[in-house]
Amino acid sequence: MATPINRITLFKVPNADDIPAILEKYTTLSADAKKDSKPYIISAKANAVIPDPAGRNQDFTIAANTVFASLDDMKFYDEDCEAHKAIKAFLKPRIQGVMTVYHEAN
Repeated sequence: MATPINRITLFKVPNADDIPAILEKYTTLSADAKKDSKPYIISAKANAVIPDPAGRNQDFTIAANTVFASLDDMKFYDEDCEAHKAIKAFLKPRIQGVMTVYHEAN
């Protein structure tokens, strides 16, 4: 059986007015993303980062957490998922930095 994958993506959004619309996009991602005509993302959530006076957030303003059933599902998301392509197109003019890490969710 495949091991679930937890993916964390951090975004730098310079205009705070853009944050609510970006968070809204993540509310339907699990339902919108389809593989073989079926939803395949276990969970997708995004939240605004709490400002940190110590600077530990390195100016990242949104943290997104996406859980996939397998590494293959995450690769599909990166390469072929129409919902992911749409969210990336929406985000591109609104972000000035992104960092993604992923790990086995065991």
